[in-house]
Amino acid sequence: MLTVEDWAEIRRLHRAEGMAIKAIARHLGISRNTVRGALASDAPPKYHRKPAGSAVDAFEPRIRELLQEFPAMPATVIAERIGWERGLTILKDRVRELRPAYAPPDPASRTAYDPGEVAQCDFWFPPVTVPAGFGQERGAARLPVLTMVCGYSRWLSAVLVPTRHAQDLFAGWWQLISQLGAVPRALVWDGEGAIGRWRAGRPELTAECQAFRGTLGARVIICRPADPEAKGLVERANGYLETSFLPGRRFASPGDFNAQLSEWTATVNGRVRRALGCAPADRIAADRAAMLALPPVAPETGWRSSLRLPRDHYVRLDANDYSVHPAVIGRRIEVIAGLDRVRAFCGGQPVADHERAWARHQVITDPEHKAAAAGLRRQRVGLLRPAPEPEVEQRSLSVYDALAGDDGEGAA
Repeated sequence: MLTVEDWAEIRRLHRAEGMAIKAIARHLGISRNTVRGALASDAPPKYHRKPAGSAVDAFEPRIRELLQEFPAMPATVIAERIGWERGLTILKDRVRELRPAYAPPDPASRTAYDPGEVAQCDFWFPPVTVPAGFGQERGAARLPVLTMVCGYSRWLSAVLVPTRHAQDLFAGWWQLISQLGAVPRALVWDGEGAIGRWRAGRPELTAECQAFRGTLGARVIICRPADPEAKGLVERANGYLETSFLPGRRFASPGDFNAQLSEWTATVNGRVRRALGCAPADRIAADRAAMLALPPVAPETGWRSSLRLPRDHYVRLDANDYSVHPAVIGRRIEVIAGLDRVRAFCGGQPVADHERAWARHQVITDPEHKAAAAGLRRQRVGLLRPAPEPEVEQRSLSVYDALAGDDGEGAA
């Protein structure tokens, strides 16, 4: 076989030196036909081994028949139908080559985002246990971490919220958006119950979500069912949180979890991403500049209720009871709770302020409220106790005898 070196030399002698085919053959000691073949070939010579037959060749017609009728049939089922008794590797390779000719193509296009265009949101449930106080702990099912990733900059933000209820979801969502400093023009969710769902072939947002997005002036997009690729950015971010943030960490409380999470996201947003060629921190300014401005009035989020304070001067929130100053018993109060605090107001004046408890079925009492209630009870007992009877003077019987004219000697 002609070597690459001889092929290159033949072409040089002919093109650069102007030597004839006969002279080249004599100079190199090779046949003229070899010289002609080298000059006719534009590519260097390469050894091609004649492909040997495969054990699958005899079964290929039957495999094609099965794929023609069932394009998605797994290779393991095909092996059973054709009576395959050898290793599955070569059969799977052949099925992988043949299947595209029968299965409809399923292209996955690469999505590019303009600055300020979109942010993807989701819940991540970390597989850890976090102390919740009062001797209780919370596992993965009750540790919803709200995550949000901006499409253009890949800026990641996240916060652990107490529950998936709409009140806590929108409070956490607004916290992430306000920390971002701008509002993405479109916010993408999957079928989260507090956000909305697909119904009768069209997306349907909840009333709370409509009110929230109306205040922001943004769109909320709900992904179609069974379409995880529609929010692949946040799905990958959730996986990154699980493999990069969690390992080796311990958490003393939900507040400690959020503190460590905030520190970690600040670090990773400064790391260079291969897909971007830079760090999210290098793009976030352009992303924010193209977003909507924050609304002049913040949306109403969190828990809000109005009620008359009962005699026991406690209000219930998320399975916990919180004390209120007993001076407003019987009056209407407004209870406002966020992710961290539970507050109550009466006539615009604060009458309760507690740290929100993550444990359940607890009674949270302010010592000041307890002392005020004891004083009011003592005061009320004093008002209800009957007044003492007035003292009546008791005179001697001789006084009454003198008034009756009795001289003390008795009747005759």
